[in-house]
Amino acid sequence: MDENKTYSMRSARLWKLFLSTLYISSFTFGGGFVIVTFMKKKFVDELHWIDEQEMLDMTALAQSSPGAIAVNAAILVGWQVEGLVGMLVAVLGTIIPPMVILSVVSVFYSAFASNHYIALLLKGMQAGVAAVILDVVFDLGSKVLKTRSWVYIVLMAAAFIANTVFHVNVVVVILAAAAFGVVRALAQWKKGGAK
Repeated sequence: MDENKTYSMRSARLWKLFLSTLYISSFTFGGGFVIVTFMKKKFVDELHWIDEQEMLDMTALAQSSPGAIAVNAAILVGWQVEGLVGMLVAVLGTIIPPMVILSVVSVFYSAFASNHYIALLLKGMQAGVAAVILDVVFDLGSKVLKTRSWVYIVLMAAAFIANTVFHVNVVVVILAAAAFGVVRALAQWKKGGAK
């Protein structure tokens, strides 16, 4: 009886994971950072399947890994929630909406490309996306500030200045931050784990 209950609970959780990623992916426009924000609100704030630090780490990994941030984040969230099956379910839920939407758009591309109303719709969506990305910046930035670690705060400020003021490519910024993290971890390890 317990096995049936466990199977039923796992099936319900997988179904909820699929529907959540399908819903998030269906109504998220503007790239990976936007979908990560909605994943955080769903899986951290609402369902409590992942804690905030894990989501922050997953966001960093999803951004640093090759491929689409949305799919990378779905892989990590699915794996954390339900292992390999959860990962497959989350990825499936994440990729179905863009595949359907892009298939429809490709069929009617010439009509969409020249339509004035579609162009206005896309301009409006850009403004909404900017607001959501700004929300992500404040949300994740406030988490870094709450650590009260001057190292993390300086690193965050340096990354921001490098990208916005000096127009350093984001890939270079990410690789530099990753290298810094590795060097810092190795230095701490050599000291016996002392911070």
